[in-house]
Amino acid sequence: MAVNDSVNILNSAYLAVEYIDSFLPDNPLQQPFKNAWNYMLDNYTKFQIATWGSLIVHEVSYFLLCVPGFIFQFIPYMQKYKIQQDKPETWEKQWKCFQTILFNQFFIQLPLICGTYYFTEYFNIPYGWEEMPRWYVLVAQCFGCAVIEDAWHYFLHRLLHHKRIYKYIHKVHHEFVSPFGMQAEYAHPLETLILGTGFFIGIVIFCNHVVLLWAWVICRLMETIDVHSGYDVPLNPLHLVPFYAGARFHDFHHMNFIGNYASTFTWWDRIFGTDSQFIAYQEKEKKKQCITKK
Repeated sequence: MAVNDSVNILNSAYLAVEYIDSFLPDNPLQQPFKNAWNYMLDNYTKFQIATWGSLIVHEVSYFLLCVPGFIFQFIPYMQKYKIQQDKPETWEKQWKCFQTILFNQFFIQLPLICGTYYFTEYFNIPYGWEEMPRWYVLVAQCFGCAVIEDAWHYFLHRLLHHKRIYKYIHKVHHEFVSPFGMQAEYAHPLETLILGTGFFIGIVIFCNHVVLLWAWVICRLMETIDVHSGYDVPLNPLHLVPFYAGARFHDFHHMNFIGNYASTFTWWDRIFGTDSQFIAYQEKEKKKQCITKK
């Protein structure tokens, strides 16, 4: 009975969103996107699309999303939004980070990306335009992937902080006490594999079109680069996501090497009390601000 009720609720929600969608104006980008997608299908093989297409989506998205945070360091006005203002970025750290990122992306992640084609073939994942899910289904799927990845990240990330193994793997990611966007994927190769596994679990569960692979890549990179940006910028649209952790939440983790283990949301840290020091820190900061204003 409970299962049937849940299915009915989901069906009702789907119909409601579909009804609302019928009143929305046509997306002016839909036809150009359709033309580009069909051109890709006509001129490239599934292997090329799944492998090199996925690599291009990842690389272009990663470095484009890093650009705003990189530019912020040269804008005096933006420094008031930097969380750790006493620890500015340096060229030496950024160059070291860039070199490690390229190594991880081409020697660790690329071999995994090469398996994308075989994954889509094994599960008969479609590539065609007509089979592509509607935007609201894609949003729901990406949110589901984020919830699953967040749970995986919380428990495995917390395990990597265990004193017996921390110095061998996760310590690499914590070389930068004050993080910056490009540092999001700066990690030991083993950590890239361990925590990166959480990315694929949602794909295995939800994937019904190759476009979800790319949409989820972009969403995940957007989130992880934002929380590592080192800047708590107002009017950040990601803050509209319920229970979103954000840059200040994760920056505290890099400052103190403890607590705030989740990647995207706050509920696991809230449930297990691993955000208690962060909450106490926030209260102290609020008191300081009140005293300063007086």
